Amino acid sequence: MRERTLERVRKLLAKAERTDNEHERATFMAAASALMARHGIDALPPAGTRQTPGDRIVSLPHPWAREKARLVSLVAQAVRCRPLLIGRGEGGQRVHVFGFAADLERADLLATSLLLQMASGLARVRLPEGVTAVRAYRRSWLLGFTDEVYRLLCEAESRAEAESAGTGTAVVLADRRAEVERVVAARYPDIRISVPRTSGTGYRDGVAAGRHADIGRTGMSTATAPELVR
Repeated sequence: MRERTLERVRKLLAKAERTDNEHERATFMAAASALMARHGIDALPPAGTRQTPGDRIVSLPHPWAREKARLVSLVAQAVRCRPLLIGRGEGGQRVHVFGFAADLERADLLATSLLLQMASGLARVRLPEGVTAVRAYRRSWLLGFTDEVYRLLCEAESRAEAESAGTGTAVVLADRRAEVERVVAARYPDIRISVPRTSGTGYRDGVAAGRHADIGRTGMSTATAPELVR
């Protein structure tokens, strides 16, 4: 991602971090996520340009390793990458993410930020009165947070695609998706799809927290966070 674009994102999100007004925070978040989505379109090469997808393996440590892996996977999917959960690693879970360089970079930045936000949000959660299944509540909170973040990111990406000029963008995106899928199929010919089960009563609270997440926080360096050790 170009440094100029990163700087604009940092400024927007610095404002979001300083305000205590949730409506202002949501406004800055929306602007930052829209800018990042727009960058994803602007970074597309001309039609007919040949690029090769790359990949990276992301390791997520305990606790909540599987829930962290799900967040990484859905963030990657929202920004046009192809994630696969490849099982347990050393002390956690691993996700193999395929995509083109600009999209991998966006997925890395967003996932690093959102993992930190999810962890800090869960730490602040106060259990509603009457909740006895604490772990189930927290797990469903994490799933709700992730689903809402995924929805917001997909909306931003869809708007950026719709606003791009001409039909050439759709053709390029379709070609790139197909190319990524070919690389994945060659590496993993047998893929199984699993859907997480939601139990507990924290899902709705997690959705509410995800709705106010800053898509790409700035209170961190551009280096990859420990949750994203390759």
